[in-house]
Amino acid sequence: MSERLLFPDPHAAADALTFASRSRHLGDGAVRLRAAEGILVMTSAPLAPRGLLDATPTVLGMRMLPVDPELVCDVVVDASLLSLDADDARALVLPDTGLAPAWAGISPPRGGWSGVGGILASVLASRAQWGIAAVAESMPQNPGEDVVRSVRASVWGVPDAALDDLPLGAAFAAFGLGFIVGEEEAQVRSAGAWTRLSFARGHVLVRGPQRSGLTEVRTTGRARS
Repeated sequence: MSERLLFPDPHAAADALTFASRSRHLGDGAVRLRAAEGILVMTSAPLAPRGLLDATPTVLGMRMLPVDPELVCDVVVDASLLSLDADDARALVLPDTGLAPAWAGISPPRGGWSGVGGILASVLASRAQWGIAAVAESMPQNPGEDVVRSVRASVWGVPDAALDDLPLGAAFAAFGLGFIVGEEEAQVRSAGAWTRLSFARGHVLVRGPQRSGLTEVRTTGRARS
């Protein structure tokens, strides 16, 4: 019998499947599942480098949900292979095999986070949509995988002034994973080389130069040519 993730109710199970569904269309489509003490931490990598010469930044998306208190696991699976249990709407069925992407070996710090400011969701959404258009316009016809990654890195890896020099990919991750809702303000915290944007629906974590602080919350983003 396949292993399962048991949630307290069908809503939580559907929520987990929604995060997995969004993750499958971003990055490599893998999702890490870590459960302990009744909390499931789901992590995906909308952006992550492959090799030393890849300029793509490491940008992770994270969603936390209540789960069976007795469940303990740490596994990475293909997000597209997670499915609802046909006999129990509170459970997700795990695929029989796991994955081992390089990004899954990178663990953001659990403590030591300091608040450094905030960014309005409307700014993040605007910059993400600008980046999506920029990637589409820069992509040649019938590109190979290397060209696709190069174009994406050239857009999403660039520090963006509207995001106080966080890479534009942070906005892309928040937008693609469905974390941006309404007029929310994302709280920004830093810990060493990591920066975390926290939303009501989840977190985006960016590994990069240490942050010393942010400017005040902005209401509009600055488009780049």
